[in-house]
Amino acid sequence: MSNHVVLNIEFEYQGQQQVISPVFIQDESDTILVDCGYPEFLPKIEQLAARHHISIASITKIIVTHHDMDHMGSLAALKRAYPEVTVIAHELDAPYIAGKRKSLRLAQVESTWGELSTEDKQGAEQLKRLLQSVEPAPVDQTVRDQERLDFCGGMEIIHTPGHMPGHISLYLPASKTLIAGDAVVIQEGKLAIANPEFTLDLDEAVRSVRRLLAYDIDQLICYHGGLYKGHVKQALQALLQTYES
Repeated sequence: MSNHVVLNIEFEYQGQQQVISPVFIQDESDTILVDCGYPEFLPKIEQLAARHHISIASITKIIVTHHDMDHMGSLAALKRAYPEVTVIAHELDAPYIAGKRKSLRLAQVESTWGELSTEDKQGAEQLKRLLQSVEPAPVDQTVRDQERLDFCGGMEIIHTPGHMPGHISLYLPASKTLIAGDAVVIQEGKLAIANPEFTLDLDEAVRSVRRLLAYDIDQLICYHGGLYKGHVKQALQALLQTYES
């Protein structure tokens, strides 16, 4: 049975306290990190991992759920420090992570520039600079929907597009755990769609939530919100009702 550890990284961003939750999955052969925070977050990951008696040097694989800067920001630094680490991502997101295509988030910001007020443009310019600062990193292995990986007791790739076209979630059947990435987030104790105004395809994101109902989930880990405390299936159904009623 696989063993997973949730890292709740607390930090200040744009004047607000925030938390993101990368996940370590371990067995006797592998240490897998799922998502790796903003640029320059490697020291934060190292510090929190050490509290759980995990050495960053033991990482064998990094799974990137999608190419947003808060999920892949420290990927290049990790790959540079530990070049033997295998980077895994969905085949649709791999070109963006590797820098072969322009970030879809950056393209989104640029496409709405003419519609913004002068005040809003200041915030958008800061976001644009942050997105441009994200260093690309090579992807060593691509995956697709329903692909099963043998690492750490086994896991299934669930393609959950909407937030990004190549967004993935991970299902660990041995512990009935879903690592959702940004497919869903926790807001005020309830499940929600991550930043609907920035979701590239909201209808697709809602369909992805519905797909998650097919899985027997005891534990749900959201990148924004951490471990969900409640009945997962009921919470997913309640979220769907807000968009499908």
